[in-house]
Amino acid sequence: MPPRLFSKVFGVFLISVLWLLWSSQAEKTAGNSADGVQSPLRNLEPAKRIAIIGAGSGGSSAAYYLKRYAAGAGISTNITVFERSSHVGGRSTTVNVYNDPSEPVEVGASIFVEVNKNLVAAAEAFGLSIQAPTSVRSHEASDRLGVWNGEKFVFTQSEGGYQWWNIAKLLWKYGLAPLRTQNLMKQTVNTFLKMYEAPYFPFRSLSDTAFHLGLTPVTSSTGEQFLAADKIHPPFSTDIIQASTRVNYGQNLALIHGLETMVCMAAEGAMAIRGGNWQIFDGMLKAAGANVKLDMKVTKIERNDDGKYTVESMTTRASSKSEKPLSEEYDTVIIASPLQFSDIELIPAPLNSPHKIPYVQLHVTLFTSPHKISPQAFNLSHSTPVPKMILTTLKPNEHPASREAGVGSTGFFSISTQRKVTNPSTDPPSQEYLYKIFSPTPVNSTFLAHILDLPAPSTPDSDLPEEDISWRADKLWYSYPYLYPRITFDDIQLGRGLWYTSGIESFISTMETSSLMGMNVARLIADDWLGVTREGPKSD
Repeated sequence: MPPRLFSKVFGVFLISVLWLLWSSQAEKTAGNSADGVQSPLRNLEPAKRIAIIGAGSGGSSAAYYLKRYAAGAGISTNITVFERSSHVGGRSTTVNVYNDPSEPVEVGASIFVEVNKNLVAAAEAFGLSIQAPTSVRSHEASDRLGVWNGEKFVFTQSEGGYQWWNIAKLLWKYGLAPLRTQNLMKQTVNTFLKMYEAPYFPFRSLSDTAFHLGLTPVTSSTGEQFLAADKIHPPFSTDIIQASTRVNYGQNLALIHGLETMVCMAAEGAMAIRGGNWQIFDGMLKAAGANVKLDMKVTKIERNDDGKYTVESMTTRASSKSEKPLSEEYDTVIIASPLQFSDIELIPAPLNSPHKIPYVQLHVTLFTSPHKISPQAFNLSHSTPVPKMILTTLKPNEHPASREAGVGSTGFFSISTQRKVTNPSTDPPSQEYLYKIFSPTPVNSTFLAHILDLPAPSTPDSDLPEEDISWRADKLWYSYPYLYPRITFDDIQLGRGLWYTSGIESFISTMETSSLMGMNVARLIADDWLGVTREGPKSD
């Protein structure tokens, strides 16, 4: 195999943060039916009133595609989006380093990849600037990536012009396991991509669609079991694949299901939007002409005798909490955030309510410092540079008994050197390093002092001096579900005119797949308005 092809193959395994997937020709294949039944008289009908709860990827995509599908069929829409926070984008959000708007850094969903056609197409349509994540990283370390198990780096990948050495190390250490993984990933992802095409798109049941596609055996197995069935074993599975599932989902191969494991390995062509990925979803909402109500929490959704819904909402702003709830009537309601965190009262209650499932509590710590990460903290010699992306895995003898203990002895999932930034408070302004840590528990000052080789603070919660840590921001996310093996998934339709997008989170949890579900719900709603019935996949 030519070295360039080897480089392309193995590059898949070594990118740090991965969210997947594909948007396809579904809009083309699905849109033709709507166009075929379009009637000019529909423009005389009252606009359809739609309420969407959540301005993340799922809600923004639902608004965006519903506007397009409806307009193509001559149906007027009036879309209102309720967002309980003060920003759009859901888990894709930024903070400004030193409160400087010219220095945003992602707190949540940091990248997408080239096969994420929904996100890529939207970014291009809205004229957003796409950049490679590595284009803004520090270039001082000789090893771009390392996998740490609490005692040693079990793998490092150099950057620059020495791809042949990376390939040689992989082949020498892991044999054919990387090739088997690449083939298994492609086979699994290609099967999943059929969900964007007729006869699978649009799909009314995620459980049935997974079954018809043959993905149920993949979601019903742990990543460890699924890989072993294809003769992919440790140390490659634990050194490389598990490092990926940990940085992306905070979960080990013994817990996470096989489909999400494969998604973690489909990372070619990672990219990000300059200034923040949230701009994609902001663009979608603007293109949909949606009335976006920030800082507004929906408290109740009640179905009326005429089949419409009364949506009750109230502000989340502390200064205005004494205001009375607002009630508005809608033809269709889309719940585009996990219902279990919404505190929404549904009347009547759905026959099959979405299940309450455990979510990963991910602590994101961002900070700036003039100090480099200490080699001694990672058992390296003083002269050995530390990899600028540190992923983690378990030691061979570590078998955590619970999901909370899954991080193991490393205590964190990843540490990355983001880039250099200018500290404006020094005289003259000085260059410092911007770091990001993913961990299951809050990062304390003792840990920071350890990795920066600083004197230990008097107590773990004592603040380090400003000359050592000049800026810090912390965020706790309920970032994604614990992706246990399962064969069924939450219903997409909770009642006539009441829809739910977040059931896909337990199937695949990415920005792109949330966008897929938003697009899917939009197509189903438009079909129902038009009286269109589509022939689904035929059983064998």
